[in-house]
Amino acid sequence: MSPLRDSRDYRLMFASGVITMFGTFISTVAVPYQMKQLTGSYAAVGLVSLAEFVPMVVCGLWGGALADAVDRRKIIVFGELGLLVTSLLLMLNALLPNPQIWVLYVVGALSTGIASLQRPSMEAVFQQIVKHEQQGAAAVLSSLRWNFGAIVAPALGGLLVTSAGPAAAYGVDALTFVASLALLWRIRSLPPGDDAAPASLRSLVEGVRYATGRRDLMGTYLVDIAAMVFAMATALFPFLAEELDAPQALGLLYSAGAVGALAASLTGAWAARVHRHGLGVIIAAASWGAAMALAALAPDLWLVVLCIALAGAADMISGIFRSTMWNQTIPRELRGRLAGIELLSYASGPMLGNTRAGLMGDLGGARFSLGSGGVLCVGAVMALAAALPQLRRYDARTDEHALAERDRREAAAEATS
Repeated sequence: MSPLRDSRDYRLMFASGVITMFGTFISTVAVPYQMKQLTGSYAAVGLVSLAEFVPMVVCGLWGGALADAVDRRKIIVFGELGLLVTSLLLMLNALLPNPQIWVLYVVGALSTGIASLQRPSMEAVFQQIVKHEQQGAAAVLSSLRWNFGAIVAPALGGLLVTSAGPAAAYGVDALTFVASLALLWRIRSLPPGDDAAPASLRSLVEGVRYATGRRDLMGTYLVDIAAMVFAMATALFPFLAEELDAPQALGLLYSAGAVGALAASLTGAWAARVHRHGLGVIIAAASWGAAMALAALAPDLWLVVLCIALAGAADMISGIFRSTMWNQTIPRELRGRLAGIELLSYASGPMLGNTRAGLMGDLGGARFSLGSGGVLCVGAVMALAAALPQLRRYDARTDEHALAERDRREAAAEATS
């Protein structure tokens, strides 16, 4: 709990994150549900994620460059305002007598672009407002915050869209952005350093060079992408709920992974004592794929939910280790640009994974798509682990980048004391 106790700005961002994630997860259920209502197509649901892919890549990289060159508070606040507008647009479309399918694709892409511009600043700012030795604790707390919304919100979202309709769900999402803005407005200014590089193609290339020059970092990105591309399958949930004769349990399927992730977070104090973060990422990613493959074989709803919960726990452990590794080793002047690259790793995988799930669902059904994806995930993670010994051997106690960043932060703290 030390980051919450010691940092006012972290407390404000934590509270804002709880509120925002609550609304966002409601819309995460509402969009595929509404698309299924309008089209009845696996592929149409999966292609929502594909429509969001290009804006995520372009805006994520540019957002990383901006995070190192502009006051991060401004980017965060204006991003939250833009996301409020997109929620209102989705609500207005849902209220039409004949909601337009293209609006779901276009506004979804716009919302993803805005979130991708904002996210690198939100990730990079933790390095400024949380002490170096508290980064592991902050990663656990952030996962706990995420899971709170991910458990309650999809369940509520499922009830809202099946009883009151998608418009009500989008309206609740918009209200959460209003409340979040009131909190984020109170965060202090977070300007870049005096020697910060201006946002440009050159600064982007500099960040990419740093990332590719560190094979341990590249390993965290590649393992996560492989895990998500092959085993992410939330696009299948509306169809899986119908196949299980439990359409009212749609929200439960979306919440199951977060229940497992919450359990991992609540018992995650041990993660702050782990030093072999790379090996932890590998084991957790393979476990995620195995659990999703088992979900495809489960004969009833509750076993499916259990398997998805186990997958969620494994994915959260991977996320905690990756976040700790990033925040403890990447120099401050590059943190925003690397956060943009990180966004590509943890956001592109689910988008492409849901597209894959939808297309394979059209070929062989929901269980075929879910099971084959899980098996492919395990194989891909094991292959990457064999090819990336730097990731397997990473140790925060001896890694040169982790030691250098710790020394820099200690020197900065002494200079200001």
